Amino acid sequence: MTTNNSSRQRQAHRALERQLDYQQKKAVAVAGREADLMAAMKQSSERVRGLLEKYRPIDSDASVIEVGSGAHGLIFFFGSKRAIGLDPLAVDYRRLFPTWQKLVPTVAAFGEQAPFRDESFDIVLCDNVVDHAEEPLGIVRELVRILRPGGLLYFTVNIHHPLYFVAARAHSTWNALGVSYEIGPFADHTTHLTLARAQVLFADLPVSILYERSNVSETKARAKKMPARHLGDSLKRLFFKNALYEVVARRQ
Repeated sequence: MTTNNSSRQRQAHRALERQLDYQQKKAVAVAGREADLMAAMKQSSERVRGLLEKYRPIDSDASVIEVGSGAHGLIFFFGSKRAIGLDPLAVDYRRLFPTWQKLVPTVAAFGEQAPFRDESFDIVLCDNVVDHAEEPLGIVRELVRILRPGGLLYFTVNIHHPLYFVAARAHSTWNALGVSYEIGPFADHTTHLTLARAQVLFADLPVSILYERSNVSETKARAKKMPARHLGDSLKRLFFKNALYEVVARRQ
């Protein structure tokens, strides 16, 4: 394994540790207020389902998977009888958030090696996952592999100004060299994708892009209105961070 791959593997493992720690604290914080969180989750799921149904009907018997279903994924209120979630922390999330996690079976596995046959699902969801993983492109290839011809893929990822991509590479490099200094946002992500790098994730794959958008302009405007609490907020005013890239694609 190359040094770069070894570094990326360590980063992905650390990102998982940090995510689990965050969700453990969140489980305590939301205790007794699960209904409010579930209402927000349902709203998000309904929005995504409505977007997909602009391109093909989705009946209740459609086979649907969310790769990276996480603690509060879209899959739990998507409304399919044949729904499944996949996440490396699935066992922990079932323990932390049983109220909604029990609604859909989940599998503990990594998205780079989805344990399903080719062309298994009518709908594949992947919401803000790949930039936290060891192999972002590997996950995207798996999303397409398990999707049936004519099936729909819903995909999002956070995108950032190129400055953050360069900073993320620097963060990865000094960690690979043994300098154990973490900066939170870069410890939570294996890469900070630019819009251009996010768009090429689907190059040479057998999909047709039906819908594509990014909210860079809105993200910039929102950052300028927020009070600058620290240097990170000031940087966001100049160099946007955490914009959303959203795609609906059809498998050819």
